[in-house]
Formats: sequence, C-alpha cells, structure tokens
Amino acid sequence: MLEAADLALVNDLADIASLKQRRALAKVITLLESTRLDHRKRADDVLNTLLPKTGKSFRLGISGVPGVGKSTLIESLGLYLIEKGHRVAVLAIDPTSSLSGGSILGDKTRMERLSVLDNAFIRPSPSSLTLGGVAEKTREAMLVAEAAGFDIIIVETVGVGQSEIAVSGMTDMFLLLQLPNAGDDLQAIKKGVMEIADLIVINKVDIDPDAAMRAQLFITSSLRLLGFQGNPDHASHNQDFWHPTVMTLSALEGKGVPELWEKIMHFEKLQRANGKFESRRKQQSGAWMWDRIDAGLKNAFRSNTAVQGLLPSLTAQVNQGTLAPSVAARRLLESMGHEFF
Repeated sequence: MLEAADLALVNDLADIASLKQRRALAKVITLLESTRLDHRKRADDVLNTLLPKTGKSFRLGISGVPGVGKSTLIESLGLYLIEKGHRVAVLAIDPTSSLSGGSILGDKTRMERLSVLDNAFIRPSPSSLTLGGVAEKTREAMLVAEAAGFDIIIVETVGVGQSEIAVSGMTDMFLLLQLPNAGDDLQAIKKGVMEIADLIVINKVDIDPDAAMRAQLFITSSLRLLGFQGNPDHASHNQDFWHPTVMTLSALEGKGVPELWEKIMHFEKLQRANGKFESRRKQQSGAWMWDRIDAGLKNAFRSNTAVQGLLPSLTAQVNQGTLAPSVAARRLLESMGHEFF
C-alpha cells in the first residue's frame, strides 16, 4: 500500500507535459537514490506500482572517452527526436567528487537548449564511485522515466574503459563514440569495448574529415575480425541480424544526426523481428536482480556486528604480512555463521 505522499507522486507522473510531472519524476529518482532504509522501502513500493507502465521505451546507451562529445551528441539527437514528436529522458552519469560526493561535470548545464524543452528531462547523477560508468540506481531511474511516458531513454556514461561498459547491460543499444584521430589503429583493437558495441560513431568529422575516414576504415576492419572470431551471424553476413557498423558525424554541426537515427531505428526493427530485443531485456532483468543481490550481500557483510568486531584486527594482520588475505577473508565470512569456500 502506497503512502499518501507516494501515491501523489505516482499520480503526478501521469500528468504528461506538466511541470508537476517533472517535479514528481525528479522526486521519485531522488527517493530511489536514497540510502535510508525507510526510503528504500517506499521506493520499492513506488517502483512495483509503476512497473506495469514500463518497458515501452527505446533505451540507448552512449559511452566514449571524456571530451569525445557525448553531451553535444545527446543534445543534437534529443532536439532532433523531439522535433519528430518523441519525448526524451537523459540520464547523465557524472564522475563523483571525492570531497562532496556530488557530480563534478554538470552535464545538464552543457545541454542548455535541450534542458528547457517540455518534452525533455535531464537527470545528472553522481556515479558514487561505482564501477561500470553508471550510477547504482540508473536502471530504476529508467523505469520511472518510462512510466512517465518518455519513449526514448538515453544513458550517458562517465567515460569508457575496460570496466566502464556496464551501460551495455542495461540498454537496448550500446553506442560507442570515438574521436577521429586518437590513435586509430590502437582504438580499433580494444576488443573488450569493441566487441560489445552495437554502433560506433566517429564524432567531430568537421575537424579532420581525412582522419575520421581513416578511423572508420580501421575500426570497420577490426569489427570484421571480431565478428569472424565470435559472432557466427556476423561471419555469415546473415541479414536477419544486426552487424555492428561504423559511421561518422559532426554532433556540433548536427550533420549526420538524421542518418544516425535511421541506423538506430533499423537496429530496433531487426532486433524485434529476430527476437533478440526481448531476449536481451530478459537477460538484463536477471542480471539486474543478481547485481542487487551482490550489492545487498556486501552491505549486509559490512554492517554485520561480528564482522565489524573482527575486521580491525584481521586487517592489521594482513597489512603486517602475518595473515594471508584469503584466510582473513574466510574468517570474516565464517563469522556471519556460514561456511565459505
């Protein structure tokens, strides 16, 4: 049973094109991000109430190194989509300040034109030092935005690296943004990132068109190699399945944005037709559940009184080299009343 205040928030979320809805959306996401136990219970009730209204959007993840132009591309694409009648929610994940715990880049201030439109919602959230380049509650925030009627959800990550690719595990399409001349041949062989990208976009083609073309050729060749190694659909050129491709554009000038959206729509059409769209979402839901289980177990471990009593002395022994870390870990885990490894 929802509390009166939470019921009002849920009702306000249904008030499309109203300031009331935007305030409610921001409040619900803030509730989801809270670490207070009473807030978590309320957030669970709200999320379960909204669940039947979710799942109808297209979720696009965008990643790339800092300075590649992620915010500029998102604003250009968002403006284009709103002109076509879509409602766009942007969940921009900022690096976390080690001093204040808040966002340090302020993505919303770098999307000034998009942020003032009624059919756009931009939510910057600190990554809270979590791995994967996304915030801990990004998945929940996506569901709330969907329940509010936003049909395009864009998730912008902190940056990209071997561990900062969690966005691919929560979106329908993962777009990797690249610079035109940042060591093209090296970029092309970063298998850990390349093999999970659905679309690779070379941005800032207006700065150096020749370099952008070279980067496109290098990366296209590497994608073919990765396809032959691990993707039978790619290797056989089966046209019923999507094959990762590379394109160029200028987000600053808006050139190539319509073509980008055409590729995204083609991707969605193929994925829905061959069944991979639905299977990907089901797999992501299961992975999400286990992610939360892992996080919950870790929190329970740290807050356990027996663990807290043993932790200082065992940590000191590990630091002094008198106790093997694996032995210390096992003793801490067994202090909770269970046997581990």
